Amino acid sequence: MNQDETMNHEEPEATETETGQPEPAAVKTETGSGGIERRELLKGLAGIPVVGWLFWRAFKKKGIDTRRRQQIMAELGELPGSPAIIPATRHAAGEKIRLGVIGYGGEGHWLTWCAGFVPAGYIKTWKNENPQGLTDFMAQTDLNVEITAVCDLFDPRAEKCMDAATNENRPGGGPHQYGTKRYRDYRDLLRSGDVDAVLIATPDHWHARMAMDAAAEGIHVYLEKAMTRVEQEAIDLRRAVKSSGIVFQLGHQNRQLESHEKARQIIEKGILGPITLIETTTNRNSPGGAWVYDIDPAGTPDTIDWELFQEASPSKVPFSPERFFRWRCWFDYGTGLSGDLFSHEYDAVNQILNVGIPETVTASGGVYFYDNDRFFDTYDRTDFPVTEKRDVPDVFHVSCEYPERNLTLAYSATLANGRERGKLFMGHNATMNVMADLTVFADSESTRFREKIDNRIIDPSLPLFTWQQGSTTIDAVTSASDRYFLSRGLMYTYRGGQLLPTNHLHISEWLDVIRNGGTPSCNIDRGFEEAMICHMATKSYLEKRQVRWDPVRERIV
Repeated sequence: MNQDETMNHEEPEATETETGQPEPAAVKTETGSGGIERRELLKGLAGIPVVGWLFWRAFKKKGIDTRRRQQIMAELGELPGSPAIIPATRHAAGEKIRLGVIGYGGEGHWLTWCAGFVPAGYIKTWKNENPQGLTDFMAQTDLNVEITAVCDLFDPRAEKCMDAATNENRPGGGPHQYGTKRYRDYRDLLRSGDVDAVLIATPDHWHARMAMDAAAEGIHVYLEKAMTRVEQEAIDLRRAVKSSGIVFQLGHQNRQLESHEKARQIIEKGILGPITLIETTTNRNSPGGAWVYDIDPAGTPDTIDWELFQEASPSKVPFSPERFFRWRCWFDYGTGLSGDLFSHEYDAVNQILNVGIPETVTASGGVYFYDNDRFFDTYDRTDFPVTEKRDVPDVFHVSCEYPERNLTLAYSATLANGRERGKLFMGHNATMNVMADLTVFADSESTRFREKIDNRIIDPSLPLFTWQQGSTTIDAVTSASDRYFLSRGLMYTYRGGQLLPTNHLHISEWLDVIRNGGTPSCNIDRGFEEAMICHMATKSYLEKRQVRWDPVRERIV
């Protein structure tokens, strides 16, 4: 069978193939091409009563499941079965784009990797220890760009980015057409004339200022989320981008997931019925997941431009390596669970349902685990030197109301438990769980599916159907063994049968629009909506009240 499809069988038991996918021991019922007729099958089993009975039971069950599947699919009607259509990247021959990188921390490093540039040492390590890693990296599309300018406030990171930028072992390879320069102040980079577009992956408190300065220079911007640290910055940035005419892409790479496009198609088909509640979540359970990152011992006042780092911060404090490397733990620099993680969940919902900015938002939570004392009851203080208390919560709950759509969007998160939870779209007739793959369950009280539930054609305890990344079909599910096929993934998706980083595709889309025109999927308008819902949640949390969106003044009140 096609290993991308979810087949409906319960017996006989599945065995595992070399690819790791289960392969059912199927029985052919057709004649010809090696098939077995029913009469021949019964004659062959007659001499072994017990085994024959078991085999016939499985044979009969398979037939029942097939008829069940046909009835389910007939009820659902014609569903979108082909992979989500996301346009392939186009490349203009000879039209090389000069790219600047501002910020080479964790996200900047990954974005640069997805653009096709890694330090030379990575290539050597892959060759010796992980040949598949090298193969996967070199299989990325050559985006026809060169990194001509690098800026980071921490010298070792800037040097590492320079190494990556000048490494000729990359997709496309070959010598560079332009040189690469390192800049200490991003403003010098923007005014240099060396770049056509920039990747901005700095702490949130610099996002708006850097993006607006780039727009003023006519430089295209790929900006990491959260889009801005505070409300007014989002208003100012949207105005600057629209007046400049640059191509702006916000770094919500999950816009490239096929599952989100497929979920939108399924909802438009009306299978779920009226949707009144959406639940989205984030769970993590490690210091790194709560942004208590390692502190690089090389980080000193001599290697970090601390004054420039905190220039855009509302609070000025003495040099603090904790705040530099763990900036997400303080509202002076970041947006916490709201802008860092809820933003991803909201953007997925907005992509699927186009919900826009809610009428009201209510948020609550607190620092319940990483309050230093409790944290050190669990972890060794010597492993995680912490002296400053964070003000960004580690437990967060947000309720967003859309009364004109009869809809509530609820988000909850904890950074002290790792249980995986998806995005649940709850309709009157069915619930859809959206991850990298999709699973749809009929509701036991559904009026649409009532008759088939009563006749045991549909079992509400099992998925009604599933869809997988890279699959060309969706299919009904009639047995527990089908659950084996369900999987998830966040940083990669399939495109044309190839597994690729979503960031690579998101950057590729942005570059394609720069070269050929059009509108990127997470443009400034979508970014503005994301920024405002996150700022509403933060404002509600900090002020301990419900906040409201004024659509006329376009302000949070």
